[in-house]
Amino acid sequence: MRSDVIRVYKTVHTWTGIVAGLLLFIAFYAGAVMMFKDSLTAWTTPPAASATPSVPIERADALIERTLAAYPAARKLLNLSLVDENRVRLSWQPSPGRRWHAWLDDQGQLHATESRPSDAARVIDLLHMTGGVPGGYEFGVGVMGVVSLLYGLALVSGVIVLLPTLVKDLFALRIGKNLKRMWLDAHNAVGILSLPFHLVMALSVVAFGLGDYIYGAQDKLIYDGALKPMMAAQNPYFAKAPAHLNAAGERAPAMLPPAQLLAKVRERAPHFEPTALRYRRAGEPGATVFVAGDDARFLARDGGFALMDPASGAFLNAQFLPGDGGGSNWSAATSAFYALHFGSYGGAPVRWSYFFLGLAGAFLFYSGNLLWIESRRKATRRDGVQLAQRRSTFVMAALTVGVTLGCICGISLTLAAAKALAGRVGDLHAWHVGIYYTTFVAAIVWAMARGAARASVELLALAALSTAAIPLASVAGWLAPSSGLWFSADAHAIGVDVGAALGASCFAWMWHKTRQRVASARTDSVWSLRARPARDEEARSSVDEERRGAR
Repeated sequence: MRSDVIRVYKTVHTWTGIVAGLLLFIAFYAGAVMMFKDSLTAWTTPPAASATPSVPIERADALIERTLAAYPAARKLLNLSLVDENRVRLSWQPSPGRRWHAWLDDQGQLHATESRPSDAARVIDLLHMTGGVPGGYEFGVGVMGVVSLLYGLALVSGVIVLLPTLVKDLFALRIGKNLKRMWLDAHNAVGILSLPFHLVMALSVVAFGLGDYIYGAQDKLIYDGALKPMMAAQNPYFAKAPAHLNAAGERAPAMLPPAQLLAKVRERAPHFEPTALRYRRAGEPGATVFVAGDDARFLARDGGFALMDPASGAFLNAQFLPGDGGGSNWSAATSAFYALHFGSYGGAPVRWSYFFLGLAGAFLFYSGNLLWIESRRKATRRDGVQLAQRRSTFVMAALTVGVTLGCICGISLTLAAAKALAGRVGDLHAWHVGIYYTTFVAAIVWAMARGAARASVELLALAALSTAAIPLASVAGWLAPSSGLWFSADAHAIGVDVGAALGASCFAWMWHKTRQRVASARTDSVWSLRARPARDEEARSSVDEERRGAR
């Protein structure tokens, strides 16, 4: 391939990566953490909430009836979780940050208790979906859709740039004094080896983030306004109940027991394993029940689900019920697309693979920025003479350090604070959001004020300490239960403690190596404690002076 074409694609790759890289780092790092969302939920759930009694499934209909009579607010969305094949737990959420649990004792008496579960995992999930962009969920997802377009362009251009030396350089990792060469080798290897994963991520996020805009354009230009009604009819969340249930003033018929509903689901899809029944408008006209579950044989959207009429047991929408043979090719393809993005298939091996691929993706964007910053040093050096880096390079380096380490510290701190906040504050969501963004913004300001070299050492120390605070909170709860903290013996919760301890050790090692690096770096590098940024005018005059001297 011609060298001038390669240069063009290299420029495209560089600038699309620079523009999109920092937001993608946040999305990938948070996404890697979210591969263990259930474990994080178990870690942040107080023992009182997790110890809510379960009831036999044969008594679930009586529990639902008694609960709806005593707590009408539960009709809006009632959740019946299957502990196992024979026992269930009932809960509902009347408002964000509040959850009620109800059960029947051996004498048939109804009991209910309120808990305020932490939604730290949900906050981290929102960071994954929006890249932390403020302005609301819809706006953030739309921005990430545009960012993913740039991301896809960077992937394609990067492959084209690397093609001439692909075979020779793919597995080459030249470790030595030339750190830029080592970072480039690592960046290229990670990018090529995880290319299929990144292509799936890029394409799926474009579909998620820009889907409404794409469908809107298709609706007007191709389908003449018929597309949106057709999609709404296929969406299980908007499916209509039978007409007799929607008749004005008509009394809602009695709902079937949950055991009968589950029997109908198993009859239609024998290998489907239900995990929860979510009732909307329970006991009212137009009620629906959303049956969630999983079938390990299929790539399924969110594990698979069906929408049913709780009175008759009729299936209102079973297109996303894996294994029933009634799903369309379109719904099967859509389910597979979602599953490939979220890793909701294959169990623990896939979950761990996605975790490491997510961290590798975060490294890819961070290392891309580092390579651009280091290339500025070469560009401003003439005839072996060291010149002061431009201020813009220092700003980019500080921004890279502040955003990446601010994201890591913010996620660790808001997660570590979950146990300390439980039962002490009213709006847990606001606290978790506040902790993350305060830490994130403070890290950026700190990096700008201190410079990339100093801030990288200091913020890595904070990353190690804040991540270590997660298992330390559990240790404190074990040693001093009166503190209000707690230690959970649940395997998922212990896994969070062990994983965080390993993460803190990695950040501590990175802190040690970075401290050595900034102390010995060349003075013309932004990663040197002795480096001094030059004003743009000063840098240009230095270059011009060197050129005149060379003549």
